[in-house]
Amino acid sequence: MWKTILSTFFLVFLAELGDKTQLSTMVLASKSNSIWYVFIGSACALVFSSLIGVLAGSFINKVIPASYIQICSGISFLIIGALLLLGKL
Repeated sequence: MWKTILSTFFLVFLAELGDKTQLSTMVLASKSNSIWYVFIGSACALVFSSLIGVLAGSFINKVIPASYIQICSGISFLIIGALLLLGKL
């Protein structure tokens, strides 16, 4: 149990560092009179978006084998990375 919790935490934590969500949150905090309200709002948004991901993932996993999902995810990341490098996104 703890291995899954910690690996998920570190994976999501590292993935979220420096992304557009964090940058948007920084802008909101710089314009707000209460950074704690921005923190609470952004934390709730991350929790709910994670919930959607977990529920969707558990449903999809019942229909499509996990190996296919991993292969499609990997291919999607490669395509997105190539498009970003080529300036198409």
